[in-house]
Amino acid sequence: MKKHYDVIVVGGGVIGGAIAYYSVQKQKSVLLLESNEIGSGTSQAAAGMLGAQSEMNELGPLFQLALKSRSMFPQLAEELKECSGIDIGLMIQGLLKVATSAEQAEHYLQLVNIQRQYGEVVEWLTGEEASKIEPLLGKKMYGAMYFPNEGQVLASSLNQAFVQGARRLGAIVREYTNIHSVIIEAGRAVGVVTSSGIVYGDQIVLATGNGSKTLLEAVGIQLDLYPVKGECFSVISQDVVLNTTIFSEGCYLVPKQGGKIVVGATMRERSYDRTVSMSGMLELLDNAVRLLPSLANMSFHKTWSGLRPQTPDRLPIMGAVPHIQGLYVATGHYRNGILLSPATGKGMAELLDKDAKHECGGDEKREGRFDVKRESGPDAKRESGLDEKLQSGRDVNHQISVHPADKQDNPDAAVERKQSRYRDIDLSPFGLERFAVTAAQLS
Repeated sequence: MKKHYDVIVVGGGVIGGAIAYYSVQKQKSVLLLESNEIGSGTSQAAAGMLGAQSEMNELGPLFQLALKSRSMFPQLAEELKECSGIDIGLMIQGLLKVATSAEQAEHYLQLVNIQRQYGEVVEWLTGEEASKIEPLLGKKMYGAMYFPNEGQVLASSLNQAFVQGARRLGAIVREYTNIHSVIIEAGRAVGVVTSSGIVYGDQIVLATGNGSKTLLEAVGIQLDLYPVKGECFSVISQDVVLNTTIFSEGCYLVPKQGGKIVVGATMRERSYDRTVSMSGMLELLDNAVRLLPSLANMSFHKTWSGLRPQTPDRLPIMGAVPHIQGLYVATGHYRNGILLSPATGKGMAELLDKDAKHECGGDEKREGRFDVKRESGPDAKRESGLDEKLQSGRDVNHQISVHPADKQDNPDAAVERKQSRYRDIDLSPFGLERFAVTAAQLS
């Protein structure tokens, strides 16, 4: 195995695969490390919805990034098919977001008007109108939002296509390689310790979902990231065909090839249990049959679960880790990893390339969600663990790796150095006014 790379990506899911794919196109030597099989984690559990409009209840940078990422899929599907030989199963068949109460209907109608003001294509349908688009819908609904431009892909195929495409373009992919720690020397990430030995790199990207938290904690960075368990099941019917993705607050139903319908997903916060529970299945089945009564007569296929990485404000973290040169993270995509993968991959690759060029030129400015301010609004007061502790001044030594000079015998000088390092950074490192990866920066 080569011992030094321009970029080392830790995590072989759809986010890590996308970062490797776009990074190798920047003429970088890239190593992608996965502790298990490629795509064996959360990515394989995803239904593959591209719900840029249906998933986002607020407009803002994340909404714009989601729209941009969704728009990348048609060209990406052709590109990946040519490069990797894998069809990602892109289908743009529209999505119905069904209101199951009068209160939901009122809220959804407001969202329709807001999205229209921003030029997005969306319709508000009565129950009767929604049934004309999807005749299988149940009658107990109060209308629906219709998004004709929403679609879906085969999540596992997308993951494999990114990785296989990266490999064919020159990236090295190592499966079944456990990553024990990141090597930090003089405040810089220089490599990783793996089960196969030490590998060095100029830039290290942690894109291993919930596992990114553990690796960051080992170098003194506390990340407020936690798993949300999602349980799913699928059914098969050759006689009844669902043509449109159905989405509701209680569940979603995604039609797949071969008469299969994916039904998901429960939400169990901070659960590391990957088993599928009967209570979860009953909850999903009850909600699904209300939306699609004929589902009760379909053949049961299988069940599965995944642990989605989430932050307290449900916003992903993408960018440079503060105070450790050469270390980056891309995680916290929650239910939108598939949707955001092309924008994240391309944006992170551009950020890595820009930072590498800046370092060569002596410019060490690094961007990311760690060092930006939060927008004003109802979510502005939400705090993450690192945000709170930095603002209060508590437990600083546990949050940021210690500067080598701070190990000297003069404690006052050490404190002064720590304080000076915080004067020129925003103390809301997990806030959101812009991303290092934004829709505007993706050409």
